[in-house]
Amino acid sequence: MTTTKRSARSDLAYEVRKSPIHGNGVFALKPIGAGERIIEYRGERITWDEATQRAAEAGGPINHTFYFTLADGRVIDGGSRGNAARWINHACSPNCEAFEDEGRVYIHAMRDIDPGEELNYNYALIYDERHTPALKKLFACRCGTPGCTGTMLAPKKRSRSGSKKTSATA
Repeated sequence: MTTTKRSARSDLAYEVRKSPIHGNGVFALKPIGAGERIIEYRGERITWDEATQRAAEAGGPINHTFYFTLADGRVIDGGSRGNAARWINHACSPNCEAFEDEGRVYIHAMRDIDPGEELNYNYALIYDERHTPALKKLFACRCGTPGCTGTMLAPKKRSRSGSKKTSATA
């Protein structure tokens, strides 16, 4: 028996469509169980230097890209040879989380997800520079979830004394 594109699509647990949070989003088509692997984040693997150069050439700041940082320092550019995972939006109280396994990134459900619910995970973007109001505006969060921090940036790490960050992260 051959599988057509239509039947293969109907097996998907999600679809991409317009999001009330931001641009496109990924929405559950059927119930997704807690812990279930939903999708792999795919795209071209590049260096951070290449990622920075691509963002500059596109005329946009690096925060408006589909980059996913890997543990080895490389980046997956979901905007180049990427898939639907690049459209999963940020949320401060997410229903999904990303796991890296041997250089591959998978999105898993953190809890049961109902059909029609938008998939999201906390980007927790690391930005070493000072988190100024202007920077926070560039990385503004629109998730509207309970506990929304207003930013997609990860909190700055503080030293044990709480007054300055350590030089190792500067």
